[in-house]
Order: sequence, then structure tokens, then C-alpha cells
Amino acid sequence: MNDASNDLEIEVSDFGPISKARIDLRPLTVFVGPGNTGKSYLAIFIYALHKFFSNVGWIFGRFPFVNSLNYGYLDKEAIPQEMIEWMEKTFDGKIKPGDNIAVPDILIGEVNNMISQSNSSELENELCRCFGVRELNSLILRGKQNGARVIFRRENGSDISQHNILIDARKVTLATKFPKNVQIYDQRQIDEIETLMLSLQRWDADETYSLVRAISDLVLRQVCGPLVFRPFYLPADRTGIMHAHSAVVSALIANAPRGALRPSTRTAMLSGVLADFLEQLIELDGRWSRRSKSRPDLGALIENTILEGTVRIRRSRTTGYPTFTYRPNGWKQALPLMNASSMVSELAPVILYLRHLVRPDNVLIVEEPESHLHPGMQVEFTRQLAAIVGTGVRVIVTTHSEWILEELANLVQISELPDDARHGLPNGEAALRTDQVGAWSFEPRSGGAVVKEIRLDETGLYPSGFSRVSAALHNNWAEIRSRMGKSK
Repeated sequence: MNDASNDLEIEVSDFGPISKARIDLRPLTVFVGPGNTGKSYLAIFIYALHKFFSNVGWIFGRFPFVNSLNYGYLDKEAIPQEMIEWMEKTFDGKIKPGDNIAVPDILIGEVNNMISQSNSSELENELCRCFGVRELNSLILRGKQNGARVIFRRENGSDISQHNILIDARKVTLATKFPKNVQIYDQRQIDEIETLMLSLQRWDADETYSLVRAISDLVLRQVCGPLVFRPFYLPADRTGIMHAHSAVVSALIANAPRGALRPSTRTAMLSGVLADFLEQLIELDGRWSRRSKSRPDLGALIENTILEGTVRIRRSRTTGYPTFTYRPNGWKQALPLMNASSMVSELAPVILYLRHLVRPDNVLIVEEPESHLHPGMQVEFTRQLAAIVGTGVRVIVTTHSEWILEELANLVQISELPDDARHGLPNGEAALRTDQVGAWSFEPRSGGAVVKEIRLDETGLYPSGFSRVSAALHNNWAEIRSRMGKSK
């Protein structure tokens, strides 16, 4: 499946500070604009959608053709004969690369049931959790009585799948329109299913479970696109949390309700984005998150090109609680991360997530990657993000940096050069095609921010408006120099 087939169009109205937005989520998506225009709001909303749809069908026991989660009893008898015949006929080892597979109505209906049974209250809970709010009113643009609306859609062959979300003061409503015909294109996953089918010697619980889940996952991915991918969110204040995570966790535990005691009304509600980040910090390098030796260490790319040192995790022998260290190249001993530079502290969680958690077909959301980075390092970090996208990881970035946008423009233009013409360019290997990158400007308005796509202009740059700031500074400088000359 190519990158474009995983694109997803999202249309938003009256959500948070955003009046109107229509964006395409691409392998690398960039949100740029002034503060308080909704960049983080939209990024958190996308994260919440990923959290919800990546769990559809599995966390509540909604397996296709099975009413409850019964690992030990799932067998061939639980699957309709029509489905078995389709699987045996389709995945027979004779599929050629580029072949499309038509999904039978019975499977489309089961996947549709999975989404519809994952009721709107669960999506509502996920939204409130991720934003750290108790009332849905907090998610609606001020003064809008009809609530917020979100539509996300994707093409599937000649048809479209569409999901409509309405957020009003009382509830969240989710409605899904399935395409009439669903086609499977992903050759990698088709190969995996064929392997499972050919190796299936008996319809026992484990084999049947793996096969049906693989096929259903594939159909769900065709209908929901990249929303089924597991997300990770690195918030803007990650540096402070890295330094103070142990104190924050201790304070939260101390303030947690115990037994029948009422929770303290003074305790602030922690957003799900921050709670997930804290939890993942504690569990980094745990058994479930350890990197396989066969999987490349994506974090090492940033260590080698920017940090010139290594970031590591040490765990207490008594409590198992993690501490983070940085060892510059050539040093025998490592420094506690809090004694390292702000640049190191800023990049440390990115490195650790890439090393221990993030895999291809995951989504990494990074707020303000330019924080505490020299402009030169911002440019290099942009190249590394592009290289990570090249491994199959999808990336969403919120930024105020002109250096990031200018380097992205360079990377896109390089993709139009023949291979021999890229030789010697410092960013030649990290090139991204135009359809792999999307830049979106969040523009303030009196009635709420409006989001518009930024396209490469005739000069080969993304016109973000930063040049107006530079021009104003230059004009001010020229006026000051002029007046200095007149005053002498």
C-alpha cells in the first residue's frame, strides 16, 4: 500500500478555538501558526481518535463472529461457512502483487458492527480523558450553540468511507457510512494472511483467532485508514516532565482517593495526553516495550547526528523505577539527565520513544520540536524526522519554526531530483515527495481560527508568513539607522 492510500481527510467546525479546518493527514503533517489558534487542540483530538479507533473491536471483546472474548473456545464453528469459503478461496497462495481483493459483505457487516458497538460514550470518554476536561462544553467553540462537528473520510477504490462526529453539551454522537465495495490493497498484510492460511493445519483457538483478527484488522484499516494505528504523543512541556516525573507521580499518588475517602477538590485533573506520557516514561524499557534486535534503533539516528552522545535508562534495583542519563561520546561516566543541556533534555524523550515504543505503522505526534534547539539543530532534526517517516512511522508536528518549514521545502524539492543529482547534498537521503508532506496554517480570526493548506510557492518555499516578521524587523532596523544618522 503506498503512502497516499493511508491519507485521511478531516473536516472540523467550531471545535475548541477552531472555526473551520479541512486537512489531509499525510505521512508527515505540520501544523504552524500563532499561539491559541488550535494547533495543539487539533493534534490532541487526532490522538484521541487514534486511541479510540486503534482499540475498536478488541478491548471490549467484539471479535468478528464471536459475541464474547473466549480465547479457549474460538474455533471454526464460530465462523460462518460463507466466510470460511471466502478465506480458503482467496488466500490460496496465488495472489499476485498488485491484485486487489474484494471483501465479502458478511465481513464488512461484522467490521461495521465493531465500530457501531464501540458506542459514542466510549469516544466521549476518550475525548474528555485526552483533553483533561469533565464537560463537553469545553471542547466547543465559544458561543456556538449547535456544538462542534468533525467529519473524517477516505477513499476506498471508487467509493468513500466517512465518519461523522457531533459534539454537543450533552453527548458525543458517532455515525459511520461504509463504502459499498471495500478493496484490500496492502500487499504486506495480504502476504501475512496468506502465510497464516497456508500454515493452518487445524482450526484451533489460537490459529483461528490470529487469522480472523488479521483479516478484520486489514478491513478495519481500509475503512478507517491510519486512525487504526497506535499513537504516541510528546507534549510541549516534555522537558520539565522528564526532570520532574518522579515527583509528579508521587504527588498524584498522594492525592489519589483511598477507600471511601472523597478526592481532594484542589487536585487538578491531569489530561490523558500527559497521563499517557507519564505512564510510558515509567514503563520505557519494560518487558513489553523492549526493542527487538531485528528492529532498527531509530533513536540512534538522532543521538549520532545531533546529541553526539547516548541517552539511557537506569532502573532502581529495589523499586525498578527509572532514571534517565546522558553520556557524551568519549566520556566514561554518564550524567543525570537533569544535569545535561536543555537540548539533550528536549530530545531525550523523542529518542527513547523511537528506541523502545514507536514502530512502523505507528503515529508520533511531537509538539514544538524546535524547543531548546539551535536553528542548525532544528534543521538536522527535521531531516531525522523525514528519515523516520521513510521507515513507515507517521509524524505530526506542531511548530512555530521557519527553519523546520524551510528544510521541509528543501526535502520535497530534492525528491524531484534524479538520484545522481542528489549526491553530496547533506539531506539527499531524507527526501520526501510532495504527497508525503502536508503543511497547514492556523490563522486567527475574530470568530475562531481558520486552517488553510500551505503549498510550495514558485520560489520552492512554504509561505508561512514568517517572512513578514523578518521584513518588519528589517524595516524597523533601517528606520532606526536612518534616524541615528539624522540625529548626528
